[in-house]
Amino acid sequence: MKILTAGESHGKGLCAIVEGLPAGLKVDLEKINLELARRSGGFGRGARQQIEKDRVEFLTGVFAGETTGSPVTLWIKNQDFWEKVYAGEEKRPLSRPRPGHADLAGMQKFLIDDARTLSERASARETAIRTAVGALCKQFLEELGIRVTGFVRSVGTISCEGEIPFDEIEKRRGTLLGMSEKEAEKEAVKLIQSAEERGDTLGGIVELRAAKLKAGFGSCMSASQKLDAKIAFALMSVQAIKGVEFGLGFSASEKMGSCVQDEIFWKEGKPFRKTNRAGGIEGGMTNGEEIVVRAAMKPIPTLKRGLKTIDMQTKTPALGASERADVCAVTACEVILENVLATVLLEAVSERLGGDTLSEWKERYEKLL
Repeated sequence: MKILTAGESHGKGLCAIVEGLPAGLKVDLEKINLELARRSGGFGRGARQQIEKDRVEFLTGVFAGETTGSPVTLWIKNQDFWEKVYAGEEKRPLSRPRPGHADLAGMQKFLIDDARTLSERASARETAIRTAVGALCKQFLEELGIRVTGFVRSVGTISCEGEIPFDEIEKRRGTLLGMSEKEAEKEAVKLIQSAEERGDTLGGIVELRAAKLKAGFGSCMSASQKLDAKIAFALMSVQAIKGVEFGLGFSASEKMGSCVQDEIFWKEGKPFRKTNRAGGIEGGMTNGEEIVVRAAMKPIPTLKRGLKTIDMQTKTPALGASERADVCAVTACEVILENVLATVLLEAVSERLGGDTLSEWKERYEKLL
């Protein structure tokens, strides 16, 4: 399975080509559009979300609503298309690199003093098409009984405590920020309002879960085949993600080994565990338990009040451009990462099961222990 995305923030649109999907899935287009709508929501989003009403189209690979086995092309049209800018008739220079963005490093890499072309591709707008791809991948996983979900664990210093059963996540998920505790969500809203008043931004932590994925996906035989490494890579490739952990994660380094490993027991003819501290992956392979992974999102680096920088054309001190930025986008980040995780899991399923049709996948998955 291969995926290629293309498109810019204010270009004509965003597209993706997905190669290696089997034939036979009846695609639910509205489910994909629902994920795109979720991505645009959340308290603290900026003005761009009021413009873009994303809907996906299938240009290839889907016939009469069903995948054919050929490459699938997805397309999302940008409502905010800077037609004159892209035609070269109007200039929107970005010569003041914004700290925390790709601006300065990209200017140095490509030997330019205007970061506009960099910002257009490096923008988190690109994640809209990745969300659409992931939402399609979710539908394949669901056909095998595999489910993926998530919630916002924290915003700034406000955190939801305790473990939440998989089946309770979507029921408890709040409407404003996607947090699992109402009181925590109310406090987080106040924190976001305070940050907005100061012209500042906030980040947070997203928790993702995947259930019913059988043991043995991924491999310990090669570093490049380790599933946790692939998941970490994919999540870290999303803009603003600065850390990824599985299960106990970083807190495992503070504990004794006896309090970190998941002991194995035998019951009703098969092994089982009473804990899931590993987060469902051992030795780079799924162990049959729920996958539990968290990602830390840094605060959006574009601040309304601006941060100190220099103008690369005049070489004089300046403030970074504010553009139209979010105050807090952790809610959107959860949706994006949820769908990115689904994409990685489907890639792992595809590698192990093979097959040209969804019915072959189902038959082979059913036979796995």
